[in-house]
Amino acid sequence: MARFLFATTPGVGHTAPAYPVARTLVGRGHSVRWYAGSAFADAITATGATFHPLSEHHNDFSVLDLNERFPGHQKRTGLRKLQFEMVHGFALPLLGHVRDLRALLERESADVIVGDTAFIAAALIQELGGPAFAGFGITVLGFPSRELAPFGLGLAPSAGLVGRLRNRALDQLMRRVVFRPMTAAVNDVRGQLGLAPTAQMVFEYPLVCRLYLQFSPPGFEYSVPDLPPQVCFVGPPRPLADPAWQPPAWWPELTAGRRVVLVNQGTVATDSAQLIRPALDALAGEDILVVAVTGGADPAELGTLPVNSRVERFIPFDELMPHIDVFLTNGGYGGTQLALSHGVPIVGAGRTEDKNEVNARVAWSGVGIDLRTQTPTAQQIRTAVRQVLADPRYATQARRLQAEIARAGREEKAADLLEQLADPAGAGPAAPVLPVQNSGLAPKT
Repeated sequence: MARFLFATTPGVGHTAPAYPVARTLVGRGHSVRWYAGSAFADAITATGATFHPLSEHHNDFSVLDLNERFPGHQKRTGLRKLQFEMVHGFALPLLGHVRDLRALLERESADVIVGDTAFIAAALIQELGGPAFAGFGITVLGFPSRELAPFGLGLAPSAGLVGRLRNRALDQLMRRVVFRPMTAAVNDVRGQLGLAPTAQMVFEYPLVCRLYLQFSPPGFEYSVPDLPPQVCFVGPPRPLADPAWQPPAWWPELTAGRRVVLVNQGTVATDSAQLIRPALDALAGEDILVVAVTGGADPAELGTLPVNSRVERFIPFDELMPHIDVFLTNGGYGGTQLALSHGVPIVGAGRTEDKNEVNARVAWSGVGIDLRTQTPTAQQIRTAVRQVLADPRYATQARRLQAEIARAGREEKAADLLEQLADPAGAGPAAPVLPVQNSGLAPKT
């Protein structure tokens, strides 16, 4: 029996993707503890893992979001808003996370800490001499590459001398301007822990991990020659079934012969005026069924609905996706990967958080169209949906990635690799145990 300690940022998109992995490990007889936001206690317990909450309530953004803790946050826009969120959401809670994890490890040791991309404390615990760190990707790969512009700009790869000069210049701009406040805040915590300062950005911290589980197929990511060797593409884990969910009364309409378009805005950028309402209006005159999932908001808030639309707070995507012909999304990573796991082509319209990067890869991989806007017009939506429905190449590419996901092994493969990291001698020939990588955490010279 191996001992795993999961530790995740208190957000749905950072925590929920790993539920199936934890349940698989528990089913194989391993010990799994999970340090996370209090809002996820029931879901984590349902996997069979033992839940441990963040000790500092003011850092638990699963129950107290940034707007509630910092009333002036919503007034910020653009760069200042991004910098505020990075500092207060990821850097300042770091010391509390490290203290909590140290206390949990003193109470019971672990063979592996499993953390999401943004959970910096897991990297620091390993650097401080703790258990091996295994990361998992809850968004597109953000590791630096000489072939790519820095994460967050949504730019396509650019090789060759000119492209690399562009990438280097943009990298320096991001370090010196965009991420400078967060780097300073992280270095303050590092100093309190007795660690040397670093010039690295948040996306470089997972470079210290022994294993990095990327929850996507390789065909969705840019192919670069300097991909860190610890990255393993396992595909998106299969969501856990919700035994309480019942299909709505209109469910038989999904098999009535009309093409079906699904509209969703994920769990973060949920202002329905940006995509759901415009999409319902744009597609009202089309001979299709439009299904919108609000993610929690009351459908009544959308007002009068077109006759060809159906709106629900929640529908399990694994139940819905087999009936969908096009997924219209603002670029939420989890929803995008679940659509691809069912071979569904995509129209993306989102620019905030990581969404411009996700949508850029939708276009690059050939599985859909990137509208390159947060607020598409009715004409843009209608034209893109018609194009994806009419051109079979999008569905063909989506099915190609669906096959990649099936081959990748998903939560079962992730569990195989974690088992081997925990016990290299007894885990069998699943994959080579990766050497410790240069973390990149030393100051640049």
